[in-house]
Amino acid sequence: MSLESTEPTAVPADTAVAKPTGEAALLAGIQSVVTRPATVTAARGLSHFGEHSLGWLALAGAGALLAARRGDETARRRYIEAGIGAFGAHAASVVIKRIVRRPRPDHPDIKVGVGTPSKLSFPSSHATSTTAAAILLGWAASGERGAKTLPAVIVPPMLLSRLVLGVHYPTDVLAGAAIGAASAGAVIVGDKLVGDRIFSSRLFANRKPGV
Repeated sequence: MSLESTEPTAVPADTAVAKPTGEAALLAGIQSVVTRPATVTAARGLSHFGEHSLGWLALAGAGALLAARRGDETARRRYIEAGIGAFGAHAASVVIKRIVRRPRPDHPDIKVGVGTPSKLSFPSSHATSTTAAAILLGWAASGERGAKTLPAVIVPPMLLSRLVLGVHYPTDVLAGAAIGAASAGAVIVGDKLVGDRIFSSRLFANRKPGV
């Protein structure tokens, strides 16, 4: 009678999971340093807020309403443009995603902490819309204290959150931020060129402050 061997079976070297390389290795390294329960929770909150730029649209709408109440037509126009700019930047990122078609990170060493609406990674739409919104909201509120610091306060946490959640590579968020900044710049230039014509005083001539 023979006994079945109880020796552990060696895993062939060619079937072992390869270590991540390139940006995947960088992303795994960043996660190993910054991923904690608290950072994952915060990153998920930012993810939900920035999804499809809806949170930024809400802030822009609220800013426009408050500006209208105090009779500040310039700020009102700029808040409206901030919403348009944030959503336009998001739309641009979606188009670029479909052209580039870079898959999202997919390696056992990279922990994915949130669901995504697509499997495409480049650029990060959250980074794109957030950067555009931060610049434009700060510009709209330029008469208020601390408004110009919005990009520095808002953009880095959003970019880092996409890495914490493992849904983007570092170049995805950097490219998204660059596209968002360019989008915001285009809106600001457009406002200086034609903003007063599109939102002319004639449109609001019969409206009283606060109405």
